[in-house]
Amino acid sequence: MSDAQPQKLGPEEEARIREGIASAVLGASEGLAESLEHDPEGYLRLVVATRTGAEETSRLLRQAVQGARAAGHSWDTIGRLLGVSRQAAQQRFATKDAATPKGSPERRVLTPLTAFNEMPALAEAGLDGWELVDYGPLYHAVEASDRRWEYRRVTLAVAGRRRRMEADGWTEVGNGYFPWSYFKRPLKDD
Repeated sequence: MSDAQPQKLGPEEEARIREGIASAVLGASEGLAESLEHDPEGYLRLVVATRTGAEETSRLLRQAVQGARAAGHSWDTIGRLLGVSRQAAQQRFATKDAATPKGSPERRVLTPLTAFNEMPALAEAGLDGWELVDYGPLYHAVEASDRRWEYRRVTLAVAGRRRRMEADGWTEVGNGYFPWSYFKRPLKDD
């Protein structure tokens, strides 16, 4: 992976992200924005909604950094994008390698996986009767199953998309891993 000059967002892209986050925080609680005009308690709800937004953006940043590492980018490049040193980025965001569950033939960990090779690996495992049960940076955990499985990775499974997929028999695995959500379902011919 080339670490020449990291790609940065333009001012318009940054403004859209800021506006989107502010809109999500203000729209999270019914009538929150309107309550700020006349209800002092609205500001306390705003504090809670903003704290929740900050926690979520922190989680998304951690997952984005882990994804960049899994895609082969250096700590130096990530640090430059975050405006910190390589060491500071590594200290803040480095994770321990995925713990391999104590082994039995019923469970195994597919690793190292990246955004570029994980779906073919999952497709092969699913056809061999391995069901996805967990995942994280650089790995997917699968368990032996008497069924064959198919998998989908979608960008940000928002409520509408999630409902449509569930209506088609898909089940979300885990809580999502920014920017992806993973879904599984038994193959129809099984």
